[in-house]
Amino acid sequence: MSDIISYIEEHGQDFEQELFELLRIPSISTSSDHKDDIQEAADFLVERLEELDLDKVEKIQTDGHPVVYAEYMPHPDRPTVLVYGHYDVQPPDPLEEWETPPFEPTIRDGRIFARGSADDKGQVYTHLKSLQAFRETGTEFPVNIKFVLEGEEEIGSPHLAPFLKEHKEKLETDMVLVSDTAMFAEDTPSITYGLRGLVYMEFELVGPNRDLHSGVFGGAVDNPANVLCEMIAQLRDDDGQIQIPGFYDKVRDITPEEREAYRKLPFDEEEYKKELDIKALNGEEGYTTLERSSARPSLDVNGLWSGYQGEGAKTVLPAKAGAKVSMRLVPDQDPNEIADLFRKHVENLAPDTVSIEVTEHHGGFPAMTDPDFYGLKAAAEAYEDVYGKEPLFKREGGSIPIIAEFKKILDAESILMGFSLESSKIHSPNENFLQKDFHRAIKTSAKFFEVLHKYKE
Repeated sequence: MSDIISYIEEHGQDFEQELFELLRIPSISTSSDHKDDIQEAADFLVERLEELDLDKVEKIQTDGHPVVYAEYMPHPDRPTVLVYGHYDVQPPDPLEEWETPPFEPTIRDGRIFARGSADDKGQVYTHLKSLQAFRETGTEFPVNIKFVLEGEEEIGSPHLAPFLKEHKEKLETDMVLVSDTAMFAEDTPSITYGLRGLVYMEFELVGPNRDLHSGVFGGAVDNPANVLCEMIAQLRDDDGQIQIPGFYDKVRDITPEEREAYRKLPFDEEEYKKELDIKALNGEEGYTTLERSSARPSLDVNGLWSGYQGEGAKTVLPAKAGAKVSMRLVPDQDPNEIADLFRKHVENLAPDTVSIEVTEHHGGFPAMTDPDFYGLKAAAEAYEDVYGKEPLFKREGGSIPIIAEFKKILDAESILMGFSLESSKIHSPNENFLQKDFHRAIKTSAKFFEVLHKYKE
């Protein structure tokens, strides 16, 4: 293993420069204007994988953006690891809040600043580089490996589940390795064993057939913006309980063992508020902040629109108003059932003075990894070897919808080895990835591959 570590250390700068090339590609999946950039990012990964002299490297087209697939299978009698990641990124808006351009990687204060640096280009690239270290040093790669790198994660992976079903035999694996989560804190290695699911909805209210003068019609015609506010206010009560009938019927409660694990996490609530620049926290009664944000369901308004948004005043009674709402789910909630419950609830809340149209965007099931799975033990040893301390085990509030699909379609457990931080600002301006964790992640990946098969035996 010493040759591998030496190679990683000697080529660290080269690895960074390669990553910067990938980060410069604005592969924004939500925008059709960036379709060519998506293809460019996929081609970049294909070229890097082809350089490793693997058994197979392909760019496979889907009905959406392509999937980059690769495999190297030297050991018929050893475990196979499928590395999953995504090369698409969130839009960089609002641009004015970036200290440096989002698609021009910049190193500042020991961090790599760029859109996609942590989510997920920087993290997934570490596994390509650890494999490269084995190949370039002539060291036998200890297990079998496959890559599935997609370009639609940020829009809900609409074509990946069909891809998994179509190529199920090709994708057969013992586990899925994912680096798209965060460590609990800096220098605190963490393995995520649970993710929340997601339902993303939108609804629009329509009142009069045009915008009206608020002086002439105000008080006589119901204002869709006012109605929208009243409806949103009824989605949760003062104790943080979601008021959709049936919403909690299948929620799996937190076990005493999990609550004890939460208590072991080095969480400072005052520092948490300070980092967010807020005076107080709010959430469901009876649960701690960490439990609320990772092991309990939530409902949040993600966007609102109505009326005049320009400078100055315009006395308008808007004809339309709308909102985007996301709900994070926990085991054993079903996103399809929750979407139906939400639809019925907001339709019932809407008065006869407006019409309502409800749209379901995307969603995904929550996911939990069996805590006794041997892959987790290998991951724990790898973290401890590189970081010098035992990793913590945690649940995370975010969603990776495809994780549940891997379990359902491929019958494979997922190992969530994250290396970014909560302060990495994913999905926000000034997204970043600690330089030292980019390099430590490559070493941790290599160690994981080295020790995995002994846990299987």
